[in-house]
Amino acid sequence: MSRTTTTGQDLRNLLTDNPGLYEARFPDPDRLAGRWAEDCLRRHGAGARVLDLGCGTGRDAAHLHQAGRRVTGADISPAMLEYARTEHPGPGYVHADLHGFDLGHGAFEAVTCLDSALLYCHTNEQLDSFLDSCRRALAPGGLLVAEMRNGAYFLGRTDLLGPPAVDEFSRDGVRYRSSTTLTVDRTAQLLRRSRVWTADDGSEPFEQRSAWRLLLPQELRHFLTAHGFEVLELHDGPGPRSEPPWTEGLPPGTTTDSDRLHLVARRA
Repeated sequence: MSRTTTTGQDLRNLLTDNPGLYEARFPDPDRLAGRWAEDCLRRHGAGARVLDLGCGTGRDAAHLHQAGRRVTGADISPAMLEYARTEHPGPGYVHADLHGFDLGHGAFEAVTCLDSALLYCHTNEQLDSFLDSCRRALAPGGLLVAEMRNGAYFLGRTDLLGPPAVDEFSRDGVRYRSSTTLTVDRTAQLLRRSRVWTADDGSEPFEQRSAWRLLLPQELRHFLTAHGFEVLELHDGPGPRSEPPWTEGLPPGTTTDSDRLHLVARRA
């Protein structure tokens, strides 16, 4: 889910404005994220009605649909929603802002929020509104399943904050190159990303800016408890983007030290 709430943040986003490029840059042929989410739902006995919040291209929503869930995918990006309806049919897709949404009281038995979408809640007020909205959307006993960066990883570590990381990929004969720099804004408690895109099709390069909230595990646990959620799992892996990645049968971890954070909470 693309966000534009931070002052000065570039409104353009090459990947979310062009969902086909997003899937080319971040391929997931084995649907690892969707399979991990389905495993969490199954292990904790979630009902069939699932809201995939920040659904993006719809890959994970479609996997949950194919697993037998009745899925609604929600995103703020019209381009992503249009792509999802065409390329990953099955779920219903709706426009919604994770900073505050109302898709029906008790309409779902689980909410999934993957790939750090929750961390686009940059302020406490936005996070409060997100959790209020999730609680309203969930039936009693419903689950919130989320996967995101771990703010605790950046306490004393700088390995992700060094020189720009360069990546390249191709689609439809065009070569795209990105140069990405991450910095920590301690005052705002944000991980800021500057990404400069170039392509060999003659288009002008541009810089895209975005940010994620750096939430500490115990801070997140406190927010969840204050909003009436019981934390069932909170750990750093294995998960769909951890190293090594999650595979079927692996139990949840017991630490919160690595760079990804995985959450399962129940509406009390």
